[in-house]
Amino acid sequence: MTAIKRLYLTETEVDGLLDMELALEALDDVFRARSSGDVRNEPRRRLATGNGAMNFMAATWPSRGWAGHKSYVNGDMRVMLYGTNGEGLLAVLGAGRMGQVRTGAASGIATKYMARENSSSVGMIGTGNQAETQLEAVCAVRDISEVKVFSRTTERREKFASSMSERLDVNVVAVDSKEAAAEGVDVLVAITNSVEPVITGDMVEPGMHINAAGNNSWMKRELDTMVVAKADLVACDDIDQSRIECGELMRAVETGHFAWESLVRLDRIVAGLRTARYSDDDITLFESQGVAFEDIAVCGRIYELALEQGIGTELP
Repeated sequence: MTAIKRLYLTETEVDGLLDMELALEALDDVFRARSSGDVRNEPRRRLATGNGAMNFMAATWPSRGWAGHKSYVNGDMRVMLYGTNGEGLLAVLGAGRMGQVRTGAASGIATKYMARENSSSVGMIGTGNQAETQLEAVCAVRDISEVKVFSRTTERREKFASSMSERLDVNVVAVDSKEAAAEGVDVLVAITNSVEPVITGDMVEPGMHINAAGNNSWMKRELDTMVVAKADLVACDDIDQSRIECGELMRAVETGHFAWESLVRLDRIVAGLRTARYSDDDITLFESQGVAFEDIAVCGRIYELALEQGIGTELP
């Protein structure tokens, strides 16, 4: 066997190698592979530490030669990437920035395959770190000309609008309510830590695609139950993880407004095994939980680039 280079890649090194184009390509590939049964995913587990939790999630992609897991306590994230052909450990990667980009890319993939092809306007609710890559990914897959953004702090939403307008060369404007952000848009994104819904059923319009990407806790909801009930199609990245983490779907099931049997995995849509919309008036919803196979797909690409470019610290 050829000698394997085992690398440690810092957050800074990962950031230098990773861009949205790479993340979108990696996720498109892994969703297609998953549709054929080649990718396996272990939902996130949370083990109490006394002051927070140890988070652990894992996946395998045998035909690509990758397996691995992401773990973190208090947000300090690492991915351990392994080879599946006897190589053992391939890399340890700082995964904070990677997680931010791949979360945005997942919404980008959902928008690519679920939103109307002529979508040109976006509403954003939330202006934190994750909001930047959400908007970047949507703009990468659709020809977006107008963005409206709302968050609770006037200064933050105005700063976000200014910086993202310049960065993406798109007209991004701050608005003074979540209802104004949703009015008349083709794609609506919720990326918050809110416990209570920030998108309500009366904000949803025919033809809209919604990305709910901020929460992965059964105790929180970004959408009220009527949003779920009004959707013609609800998709997720992983059904097993959604059943233990997706607060809005769990509440909708409990109240009889949704059934787990109708939840569709995004990989089936990407692979063309399931139609996302049957008319331009259909309402589509993507519930993003953030799953391990997405991490492994992106980190595998980063590892390959690091080898090509001679980046990283070699491990014994």
